[in-house]
Amino acid sequence: MTDLTRQELVKALPYARRFARALVGDQKTGDQLVAVALKELMESPARNDLSARQALYGLLVSAFMKRHAQDATVGMPLRQRALLLLTSLEEQSLSSSAQALGITDEEAAAELNKAREGLQGIAQTSVLIIEDEPIIAMDIQDLVERCGHRIAGVAHTEADAVALAAKTKPGLILADINLGGGGDGMQAVGRILRTHEAPVIFVTAYPERLLTGETQEPSFVITKPFEPMTLAVATYQAVTGGVTPV
Repeated sequence: MTDLTRQELVKALPYARRFARALVGDQKTGDQLVAVALKELMESPARNDLSARQALYGLLVSAFMKRHAQDATVGMPLRQRALLLLTSLEEQSLSSSAQALGITDEEAAAELNKAREGLQGIAQTSVLIIEDEPIIAMDIQDLVERCGHRIAGVAHTEADAVALAAKTKPGLILADINLGGGGDGMQAVGRILRTHEAPVIFVTAYPERLLTGETQEPSFVITKPFEPMTLAVATYQAVTGGVTPV
């Protein structure tokens, strides 16, 4: 592998780690898949028509299929989930996503349409929104409701978030990382999870800063600002637990 390819790989790693954990539902399993994909990529030449990110995305899906082929059809089929994540969470084009998965653009388009239709049957839950900017919080609330969920509450500070979670017992937490003068979103979630278990989606303008591998990291991270489809996909994955075998 050339030095240039190695540099591209280093830049691609945070996004591959985000994709893997969103795909399977937790950090540990996702990072295990990334290790497998990296090993395979380092030992065999990458396709010349694929970027480092595309190569890793494709190998991650392949590695998951090899490990859990029987479980990959639980709920939404794996390829459909992968396409939703690639085109929304990872902001890849349809053509780029198709190349990563080794399918044609036509096949990808058909699978993606089926996947989007499947989102309409998403399991509904109550969502606690932690966001310090009132206008942004209102926009997120509207998106959450359009995804079919109920609003458990909206907290603008760390203290309010902890109190609201104790009172409402949300089924999902959607939290901004930076709460300005109102505290820290990750600390708020950490305090909540000591007494209440729920999946968490973190929102940040700089996802690569969260995905360093140096500390415990969230399983679901979306980039701010985000599109309605990105939130719909992330909530689907969080509520249904990705495709990790149960």
